[in-house]
Amino acid sequence: MKSNRFIKLLDWYIIKKFLGTYVFAIALIISIAVVFDFNEKMDKFMEHEAPWTAIIFDYYMNFIPYFANLFSPLFVFIAVIFFTSKLAENSEIIAMFSTGMSFKRLMRPYMISAAVIAITTFMLGSYIIPEGSATRLNFEDRYVKQKKKSSVTNVQLEVDSGVIAYIDRYQNYNKTGNRFSLDKFVDKKLVSHLTARRIVYDTTTVNKWTIHDYMIRELDGLKENIIKGDKLDTIINMDPSDFLIMKNQQEMLTSPQLSEYIDKQRRRGFANIKEFEIEYHKRIAMSFASFILTVIGLSLSSRKTKGGMGLHLGIGLGLSFSYILFQTITSTFAVNGNVPPAVAVWIPNILYAFIAFYLYKKAPK
Repeated sequence: MKSNRFIKLLDWYIIKKFLGTYVFAIALIISIAVVFDFNEKMDKFMEHEAPWTAIIFDYYMNFIPYFANLFSPLFVFIAVIFFTSKLAENSEIIAMFSTGMSFKRLMRPYMISAAVIAITTFMLGSYIIPEGSATRLNFEDRYVKQKKKSSVTNVQLEVDSGVIAYIDRYQNYNKTGNRFSLDKFVDKKLVSHLTARRIVYDTTTVNKWTIHDYMIRELDGLKENIIKGDKLDTIINMDPSDFLIMKNQQEMLTSPQLSEYIDKQRRRGFANIKEFEIEYHKRIAMSFASFILTVIGLSLSSRKTKGGMGLHLGIGLGLSFSYILFQTITSTFAVNGNVPPAVAVWIPNILYAFIAFYLYKKAPK
C-alpha cells in the first residue's frame, strides 16, 4: 500500500518512541506539579472545607490536562532530546546515515509526530479544555481565592447601534449600578439622553433592568421634551457578565466563543479584550511551536557528543524554558503596551524558527 511506502518500519519505531517519551514526560512532570500544587493549596482547601470529590474531580482532573497542554512545548523538547540522544549514544543514528538516509529523511517521523501533537494540543486547547477550565476556575474562586470581580467602575459600552450606556459604579452583590446614563445617537446627533440615580438588573429575565429616579431628555432639533419618573422597567442589551470580567475568564471560552466575544466587545467599544485576543492567537501559535521545537531538539541531539545526553538535556531545557519565558514577556507587552496581540504571541515562534533553521543547517548530514 502507498501508506506503507511512505511510513517505513523505522518511521513507526521513531514515532512510537517520540510519542511514548512525550506521554511519559507529561506524566512525570505533571505528577510532581500536582504534589507541589496540593502542598501549596492544602491549607486553603482545609480552611474553606473543600470536599475531596471536588478537589479531585473538579480541580485536579481539570488541572492536569490544562497544564499538560500549557507546557506542551516543554514536553515536546524533552521527549525529542531524551530519546534522540539515546539513539545517538547507541550509534543508531550513525547507522541510519551509513545506509544513505539523509537528515531530511530522518525528520519525517519526527514531523509526523509533531503534527499529531500539534493537532491534539490545538483541539484540546480550543474545544475541550476550556470547559474543564470553567469548572477548575469556579472551584478556585470558591475554595482558594476569589477571582470574580464584585464591583466595577466607569463602565461604558455600546449596547446597540448608536446607543451608549454608562454606569459610574456597579456592585454585583445587589446587582445595582449607580449614576446611569443612556445616550441614543442618530446620524451622529444626540436624540435622547436618559439619566438615572440607579439601575438594577433583574436576574429572572435576560437583559431586563429596572431604572430608578430617571429623567429622559428627547431632542428634536431645537425642541426638547423632558420625561421624569420614579421607576421604569426596560430591556437593555447588556448583561453584568459583559463588564464583570473574571480573572482568566478567557481560558473558559472555546476558540469560536473567544472569537465571538472579541468581536462583540470590540463593536461595543470595550478596550479590555487584549487578554482574550492573546489567548485566541496563543492556542494556534503554541500548537505550531511543536514543529519548531522538534527541529531544534532533533538538530541538537542527533550528533554524538562528549557531554552526552546530559549536555543535550541541559541545552534543551534551557531553550524550552526560555521559549516559555519569552512568550510570557511578549504577551505582557501586548497587554500593557502597544504590541498587537497576534504579533506578540508569534514573536517567539519567529525567533525560534530562525534558531531552528540555523541548527538544521549545522546538523549532521
